[in-house]
Amino acid sequence: MCGIIGYVGNRNGSDVVINGLKKLEYRGYDSWGVAVKGNPSISIQKQVGKISDFKDVGSFPSDGIAIGHTRWATNGKVTKENSHPHTCCTGKIAVVHNGIIENYQELKKELVSHTFSSETDTEIISHLIEENMDSGLGFEDSVRAAITRLDGRFAVVAVCTSSDKVVAARKGSPLVIGVGDCAHEGEFFVASDIPAFLEYTNKVVFLEDGDVAIIHDGIRYSDFYGKRVERLPTEISWGVEQAELNGHEHYMIKEILEQKDTIRMAITQEEDRIMRVADMINRSFGTFFIGCGTAGKVGSIGSYLFSSIAGKHVNCVVGSEFPNYHDFLTDKTLIVCISQSGETADTLEAIEVAKKKGCKVVSIVNVMGSTMMRMSDDYIMCNSGPEKAVCSTKVTTAQIAILMKLAYACAGRLDEGNRFLSSVSTKVEIMLDDKYLENVQFLAKRIAGHESMYIIGRSHNYPVALEGAIKMQEVPYIHAEGFAGGELKHGPIALIQNGTPCIALVANDDVKKDTIINALEIKSRGGFIIGIAPENNEVFDFWVPVPDVGLASPIVNIIPMQLLSYFTALERKCDPDKPRNLAKSVTVK
Repeated sequence: MCGIIGYVGNRNGSDVVINGLKKLEYRGYDSWGVAVKGNPSISIQKQVGKISDFKDVGSFPSDGIAIGHTRWATNGKVTKENSHPHTCCTGKIAVVHNGIIENYQELKKELVSHTFSSETDTEIISHLIEENMDSGLGFEDSVRAAITRLDGRFAVVAVCTSSDKVVAARKGSPLVIGVGDCAHEGEFFVASDIPAFLEYTNKVVFLEDGDVAIIHDGIRYSDFYGKRVERLPTEISWGVEQAELNGHEHYMIKEILEQKDTIRMAITQEEDRIMRVADMINRSFGTFFIGCGTAGKVGSIGSYLFSSIAGKHVNCVVGSEFPNYHDFLTDKTLIVCISQSGETADTLEAIEVAKKKGCKVVSIVNVMGSTMMRMSDDYIMCNSGPEKAVCSTKVTTAQIAILMKLAYACAGRLDEGNRFLSSVSTKVEIMLDDKYLENVQFLAKRIAGHESMYIIGRSHNYPVALEGAIKMQEVPYIHAEGFAGGELKHGPIALIQNGTPCIALVANDDVKKDTIINALEIKSRGGFIIGIAPENNEVFDFWVPVPDVGLASPIVNIIPMQLLSYFTALERKCDPDKPRNLAKSVTVK
């Protein structure tokens, strides 16, 4: 979940690293730190809080080698002492790390002669490297020897006063190399994610699990045991402007509004790839949609769409629970993994379980070169561009559109699906005008003072109710719960009080009347009914109109929920881009 960046080159390393950390802040914003390699010492600055609030870059020394870290706390409280980088006893080695070292307690017991200054598992790594160097190994070999002792998922970048090398290694957590362009040969970056260095280069090398990169005036790649491997750079198509605010106050609203374009971009796919994946689904004996959080809700929506459009049963399982299904898996099973980052730890573990059973794996991801993409037998890109707000918006609707397109392909009706989804994209573009935003913003003012709310939906919109609840929980911190409309009277309706906000997600489908009846039941007990629907209804106390798009109602119904969570967060003085206790890419279990 944390963000890492390192730099080797002729620029001021501290400038590059501070700038990169600000672009990685969506990965963690509890604290941050920077280490600049000087001669003869390493200069380190660490602070609790957001790197985006830091202005005094001139306080750092100027040198061409630097590493930095922005933290989402997993092991150890949010303190300056627990912030990265972490050093050894002498301060001659500095390490930044993303992930979890599962055996750090056992390793710490071995290092009784070392002095520890933090509660973190990360500090173990710097002391292990120190121990290896004290035994006579060079810096590069000492890092390798240290990481072979570590259990868990991790990405590590280390520097040392006695070496001009930066050593980076990964196992399970993302790490990507940036290679300087022709004007800056001999310049290298290493980071958790591409936006950290995108303004400098779009030539990247995606490290594989078990890779070590040794960066100096050139770059070498090896495995954990020193055997050379070849990794070639590739050019990515993202533009710098896609990763910037471009006049918007927050990334979240920018990315919500980008859905005017990203739904169309998502359905603009190579038809051969779509048909190839559809054929894999049709030939499988058991298909599972796997995802976590929002991606899990997308998978649930997909299961309804495949039933309605293709007449197919698809299982949907939360990534962290999927290993419990291993007894059902065979070499004829297909796993379709859904993720924005392609680095979600629980979903990656699900892939590992599936691979052991011989299952085929398809991923639907937004990040080219991600671990999930490379572990899969095939993949479909969301084509949404960088998504930097912690809560997913544009990628969510892109993934729903892709699953719908696949359902039509499985049914042998791809052309029909393409025409339909194109019309949905056009209607979303028309919907998201200034007047629409003002209407939702007015609603946000009405509900911002409430601490609880409820969302109901049926059929395809039941998972949308669950996703809407996630949005209201993670952005404005309102206790929100989503329910299948028919379940409300089996217990939760006891919580309805006078004025309690309740959102009814309605579509022009065969469950419309049932959903309206459920809304009436809530209203009769004092609930304030907010209708998200193509048509107004007398039961609604407030109406948020959406286009009538039939089976694609989950796409248009989730967008006003995204907007409502954003505007409500502003009313409650919450930062919509950086919700508390959360980070963008969940790379730990």
